[in-house]
Amino acid sequence: MPFRSDGAVACDFKAVLEVCLNYTRLCLTEYPTTRHSGNMAKGSVKKITHLAQAFLKPSNATHRQYEALRAFFVDQLPSQEAAKRFGYSYGSFRILCHEFRQNPERVFFQTAPKGPRSAPKTDSARERIIALRKQNYSVYDIQRALEESGNSLSPAAISQTLGEEGFARLPRRADEERPPTLRATAADVADVRQLDLTPRSFRTRFGGLFLFLPFLAQIPLEALLGKSGFPGSKMIPASAAIRSLLAMKLYGSARHSHVMSSVFDEGLALFAGLNAIPKRSFLTEYSCRIPPQCYPAFMKQWFDAMAKLGIDRGVSFDLDFHTIPYHGDDALVEKHYVSKRSRRQKGILAFLAQDADTRVFCYANASLRKQDQNDEILRFVEFWKTRTGKWPQELIFDSKLTTYANLNRLNEWGIDFMTLRRRSPQMVQEVQQLPLSAWRRIELTSISREYRTPRILDQNISLAGYAGPLRQLVIADLGHEDPTFLLTNQLRRAAPQLIGRYAQRMIIENGIADSIDFFHMDALSSAVAMKVDCDLQLTLMASSLYRLLALRVKNGYLRAHSRHLFRDFIDATAFVTISDSDIDVSFQKRAHNPLLLAAGFDQTHQRIPWLANKHLSLSFG
Repeated sequence: MPFRSDGAVACDFKAVLEVCLNYTRLCLTEYPTTRHSGNMAKGSVKKITHLAQAFLKPSNATHRQYEALRAFFVDQLPSQEAAKRFGYSYGSFRILCHEFRQNPERVFFQTAPKGPRSAPKTDSARERIIALRKQNYSVYDIQRALEESGNSLSPAAISQTLGEEGFARLPRRADEERPPTLRATAADVADVRQLDLTPRSFRTRFGGLFLFLPFLAQIPLEALLGKSGFPGSKMIPASAAIRSLLAMKLYGSARHSHVMSSVFDEGLALFAGLNAIPKRSFLTEYSCRIPPQCYPAFMKQWFDAMAKLGIDRGVSFDLDFHTIPYHGDDALVEKHYVSKRSRRQKGILAFLAQDADTRVFCYANASLRKQDQNDEILRFVEFWKTRTGKWPQELIFDSKLTTYANLNRLNEWGIDFMTLRRRSPQMVQEVQQLPLSAWRRIELTSISREYRTPRILDQNISLAGYAGPLRQLVIADLGHEDPTFLLTNQLRRAAPQLIGRYAQRMIIENGIADSIDFFHMDALSSAVAMKVDCDLQLTLMASSLYRLLALRVKNGYLRAHSRHLFRDFIDATAFVTISDSDIDVSFQKRAHNPLLLAAGFDQTHQRIPWLANKHLSLSFG
């Protein structure tokens, strides 16, 4: 009998079977007895052959893996032959062998653990479950009833028991059909006709919102919305609906909870001009009722209204695309690059223009398709020219925002721009081959000390689609492995000023991201499934109102982020007193109240049109 190199006996199953068959034939030949005994021997051979097929043709996957591995490791069959014999491809069989080498202690044949085949807890409560279902109790009602009697069962176990007894699922029931139990208190239905302005006092945790009322009272919001075509009803006019949505946006309330935890706050409802704040179902439905063409018209009118209130306008603007991720299965949603995930995925592409000086969003558009995104910068420039009568002075944006042909149009209009150039491996290689004498050192201001002295190449180049020279600044030693290519049409401006201005873009992008996070623009999968166009318009409105607040307060808040203003001034409880002619809002004592007093908020005496023209007064503890 052959031996393997490790001393074990090499056993071929086929050879063993052949030996058995030969032995049987020998017995029949050498020791013939009766005819009956010969028939028995032949039957034994057939039986052995039949039983061998149980090993050569396994009936389940685990047994097949066992026999295949045994043929390879014990019988020393070549891997290709073992794979072919048991129906594996060569690659999958190699993977099977690799997994077995990693876990040689694998158990192939394991008996089921012995234990009781019954569920004592369920069986003891079966009659009680059946009796409760006959009383029209749901699975969760039955669970609560069992817990009260000291027998705790999961909803899955109760549902399984009911299924075994032949009970179908209950149809949806009205509240009066459900068994009596503790329920959440239902708030009143929002209705402007039920607004109660009788003298009374109450406390609200949304006291900071009343700091925005003097600004909103000077804006004819109802007329602007009517001209733009926003829908409304007798119960909730368009202005009340928008103020309700705007209140949550101003308060930075995440839409995963949004209004449902605050429906009983009288201050929030008073801000909106309603008896109660609308619920999330209405807010979702209202954003879907607004026609898309209403938003561009309203954005123009809101821009003009802010100008009348004295909001300041800068001359330099940071432009960027922002992808709002979408997690559904709609095939019509295109894929765009999501910077915070470093990948492309389905989402809504929004264009944002932020004033670099005031950090306020002044233009936005979420109705973009891929074929239109390159020209959105031209639409913003034309919007600004129409509203202000002059072109923007300077635009700063990324390399993928527009095309060279559009850069040429900006240059023809006399608009300065700065953008990155997409660098190719060939461009990087050509720059790296230049001698060190071609570079020069410059010193930057307002930059971290580590990267204050980069090396630059200052060149004039020409590009296809752009008429005239372009200035290209190649910047090295700026904290990146490869040099940065900066394009601009500002041919005479000092290089340190250009690079220092663009270096602020990272700060600007962080500022845009902070505003998006604070105003919850990315909350598509939330309790309030709001339309992106509506959410973006509310973000523009909230950003403008926060800017007006910063201009009023001053004292270092002119360049503060909205989150900072919210923390210091808006996140404050207050005590509201309604009298026959006045609404007095008294704030609790806070560290930053002296700044509001210095800004003159305590001298507020503004009529609020949607609150029966009562005078608003603010006081600080």
